[in-house]
Amino acid sequence: MVYTPSASGLTRDLRAELGETGDMRRGSGLRDPERHLAGRPAPQRQAELRYLRADASIVTRQHAVPMHPVFDAAFSAFARGTLIATTRGPVAVEDLDPGDKVVTNERGPSPVLWIGRMTWGGQHDDAFQTQSGPRLTRIRTGALGLGRPLADVLTGPGARLLHRNEGRPGEGGTGRMLRPIHDMIDGTHVISLSPPGEVELYHVGLRRHATITAAGLDFETYHPGPGFETQMTLQQLALFMQLFPHTMRPADFGSLVHPRAPLGDGGRAVA
Repeated sequence: MVYTPSASGLTRDLRAELGETGDMRRGSGLRDPERHLAGRPAPQRQAELRYLRADASIVTRQHAVPMHPVFDAAFSAFARGTLIATTRGPVAVEDLDPGDKVVTNERGPSPVLWIGRMTWGGQHDDAFQTQSGPRLTRIRTGALGLGRPLADVLTGPGARLLHRNEGRPGEGGTGRMLRPIHDMIDGTHVISLSPPGEVELYHVGLRRHATITAAGLDFETYHPGPGFETQMTLQQLALFMQLFPHTMRPADFGSLVHPRAPLGDGGRAVA
């Protein structure tokens, strides 16, 4: 049996490692892990998360999170204005609430458990402005077929699209897999963008990994990916798990509903 630490266990171990004095993150009881590791403030972004509690109430929290591939991917799939298919019709992602039922392609209606939001770009986002940093991707109307998408869609580096895998070597022949949007850039129908201003990006989490329809395309809901914790220090993992109150340990995210390709260096994350 492989031992997987719980969120409370990670916090306890982290406090034991760092001690109870020093620079503590307000409201979390944890030191800033990047400050501790580097001896100076590391680049961060402000993130907002909203989640559904067991009593059906909605909680909103603000966090400062490090610019790290796994953290970035958790908040960067859908741009503001993207229409998500729900049981009450298409709803802009910014108007979704935890508890709303989105229509999944695997299990039908499923309540939204978690919504993450982060602002990307602008003159103060140094990582976004660099050539090696993450980019946004615009999929033009009808780029992937009639009504796919129904209108131009702007996605972040954390977005993956369900598509038919045409027998790539080592991938078991035909079938469906989740593919990073930035891998589909052709410069004409799917283009890379670096907007001069700020852009609000979102991701949506359900109890179980699934695909949902946005503007006529099938995108995955949030899942950090098997083994994501191996990409993080103990401090980073403790902070990351605090962003998902419905989980106690990495294994609680469950399995992937479809095979998926890693986001890779271009998306600043690997699944």
